[in-house]
Amino acid sequence: MKDYLINNWLEILGTICGIIYLYQELKASIWMWVTGIIMPAISLFVYYEAGLYADFGINVYYLIAAVYGFLVWQFGRKEDQKDLGQRSQEHSLKKELPITHIPKQKYGWLALTFVLAFIAIGFILQTYTDSTVPWWDSFTTALSIVGMWMLARKWLEQWWTWVAVDAVSAVLYIYKGIYFYAALYALYTIIAIYGYYKWRKLM
Repeated sequence: MKDYLINNWLEILGTICGIIYLYQELKASIWMWVTGIIMPAISLFVYYEAGLYADFGINVYYLIAAVYGFLVWQFGRKEDQKDLGQRSQEHSLKKELPITHIPKQKYGWLALTFVLAFIAIGFILQTYTDSTVPWWDSFTTALSIVGMWMLARKWLEQWWTWVAVDAVSAVLYIYKGIYFYAALYALYTIIAIYGYYKWRKLM
């Protein structure tokens, strides 16, 4: 056990960051995006060693999305400020983005983005890598791309996306022998359900 802990210290550190991130997300704290930069930076090494290349790639996206998410949460939606006067616009820019539902016109784009990403990533993994789980890896990655964008927009329903991602990821990580991350994502699955109702109360 001691040797396992020593050899997998990055995985443990990433798990700790994940727990902190989860707590901050439940609180809808803007500081989750800072943790959201640190965790994927660590996970890049963990996933590469495990041969989860799509998960490796998605963490590059997470780094970029974390910066985007911080800016959006901090400054709010510019499109909602077009009809405001200069004074009220400056005041509004100081407020964080509120929690809202997904606009109906966005569902089609979200579904299309998921399907295209799933097919493209799965094909690349199956054709050009030695991944043993190309389509499962592709599923969690494609859905994470959509989920992360939904989170950046602070849409309530993003939690159900993470329920699916986390549940599948937990099983996948057990299969690949990444046990700390498997436990973390099993916890994520449970907390994501709670998170939905927590955010709904915060609306």
